[in-house]
Amino acid sequence: MKIYGALLVPLTFPLVAASDDTWSSFQNGGNLNPKIVGVDFSAEGCFERNHQWSTRLMGYGQSSPVYDGKLLYVTSVKGKSKENCIIQAKRIEDGTDIWHYQLKNSSPETNSNYVSRAAPTPVCDQRGVIAFFEGGNLVALNRDGKVRWELDLVKKFGPIQARHGLASSLEQDGVNVYVWVERQQSPYLLAINKETGEIGWKTDGLGVTSWSSPRRVPVGKSHHLVLSGIGKIAGYDPKSGKQLWLFDKISGNSTPTPVPIGNGRFLIGASSGRGESTTGKAAQSNGLVQIRSKDGKYQAEFVWQAKQATSSFGSPLAHGGQAYFVNRSGVLFCLDLKTGEEVYTARIKSSVWATPLGIGNQVLLFGKDATTTVVDAGQSFKKLAVHTIWKKDQATESEGSAAPSFGGPVLYSGILAGKSLIFRRGDQMACVRCK
Repeated sequence: MKIYGALLVPLTFPLVAASDDTWSSFQNGGNLNPKIVGVDFSAEGCFERNHQWSTRLMGYGQSSPVYDGKLLYVTSVKGKSKENCIIQAKRIEDGTDIWHYQLKNSSPETNSNYVSRAAPTPVCDQRGVIAFFEGGNLVALNRDGKVRWELDLVKKFGPIQARHGLASSLEQDGVNVYVWVERQQSPYLLAINKETGEIGWKTDGLGVTSWSSPRRVPVGKSHHLVLSGIGKIAGYDPKSGKQLWLFDKISGNSTPTPVPIGNGRFLIGASSGRGESTTGKAAQSNGLVQIRSKDGKYQAEFVWQAKQATSSFGSPLAHGGQAYFVNRSGVLFCLDLKTGEEVYTARIKSSVWATPLGIGNQVLLFGKDATTTVVDAGQSFKKLAVHTIWKKDQATESEGSAAPSFGGPVLYSGILAGKSLIFRRGDQMACVRCK
């Protein structure tokens, strides 16, 4: 591990929320308990009636938009070799651009369905936005679109070669942004000062296949930075980069990101057939993990493991005392969050590529086919509605469309931004007001 400069000071000012109740919005994850709990998404046609705007993006991307309480930020790439990296800041009222910023990709690669395309989700706070692109470009912009600092990680640390490209989103606290580059050779994890762009520390990555993202998990009065990749989960000290613990009793955990639920616990999801041979135990790799301190050392262990539930690209959801997993075939598993016992299993319209969202007594499942299935958050399965944001005549995508391989536009994210739901597919965003 290399240390760059002095260690950074703790949080000294509050973060602006990325939604009403959480600043870490690239994964909806645990209970948000949003203030709009009275909203009913079950009414037929409610998305259509409250659909405020749709906007075509300047490029194509797989990242989630983020919201700082005022502005929406979204990233994309453009060109035959993803030559241009784009950040757009939009008004939430109508989806129009306030500003946009473009930079040249430091590692151009042929734009296709088989490599990531603006997959890392940015982070934002009251300063502005910090965006990361799979070519190695990292840039911090103020709210007015002016560059605060910029880093070329390829120029600094060498080429980035990763199977299907990088997809790891950024994580942050009040001082640092955390960047995980799980490349094939010499993977690394960085802590970078959000104000200055100075590197606080650099440490080794996991050395495995991964497209998940780092998450800060509360442990006692501090946090651990948790990374998950096939066959390994590890916790790091955000202040020093020191690895605090390693857990390897798991497989298939290449894509879902750990979902913090408090008190050193997090949900973990895993699938099968993603580059490793122990696929028969996929369900046992989905469950609730607890971080404990014993004899001055930290360790992680399963509180419970699922019997049947597995995941796809979307991370699990914790909501209303229950845990939700959706597998690659579109089967929804609802488990008791405390015990892991199965509450129910049901098939929904399609699998999910975005993490579900729990709002009040409803759970929103963002299908990869650009539909949103609304289910009751109770003890039995009740499908309340299936909504479509984009009509069939709006199905064309640009910049290496996903349609030929995946059967149409893919819904990559759905987030709560204030009192609006924001949806993102490769080439477009849309807004539904929560009335």
